[in-house]
Amino acid sequence: MKKETGSLVLCGLFTALMAVGAFIHIMLPVGPFQVTVSLQIFFAILAGLFLGSRHGFLSVLAYLVLGLAGVPIFAHGGGLGYLLKPTFGFLLGFPCAAWVAGVLGGDNRKTGLQQLLAAAFGGEMIYYFTGLVYYSIMFNVVLQNGEGIGFIRLLEVWFFSTVIPDGIICVLAALVYRKLAPLVRR
Repeated sequence: MKKETGSLVLCGLFTALMAVGAFIHIMLPVGPFQVTVSLQIFFAILAGLFLGSRHGFLSVLAYLVLGLAGVPIFAHGGGLGYLLKPTFGFLLGFPCAAWVAGVLGGDNRKTGLQQLLAAAFGGEMIYYFTGLVYYSIMFNVVLQNGEGIGFIRLLEVWFFSTVIPDGIICVLAALVYRKLAPLVRR
């Protein structure tokens, strides 16, 4: 298989896996909020590692475009209305996570486990940064309903409640990449 064809197949595969990953999730009640932990961070990190920063980003971005076009592939549906949900920033964080994982993963053929873990955790952190910034702006500025969410509460609900499970998922992504990469390169 030619390299371009292989990249295209993997891009499509990771777009599909992002959709599947949205439905493999658990809901964590955190006060009045329901926080989702899904396998999407797993697939976003793997997209960046397998495809590199550019193609990993585009693959996960294709997932977002499909969901915004109305295909119900987000954890709770799809459509343009998602843009007004404060949690949409976390969806925006997935292509960013793929890009960072691809950049930090470097030349993955020579990448050791420490560099893969750094790439995975770097992707996870940009995912959270993007999600938290968008959430704060949407909840506190755009959708002002008299109630805001303070910085500490924002971190408690949308960062501290899920960063450890997502971190474990990122470790698994780095380990899975390490095992599968030689097989995919063949």
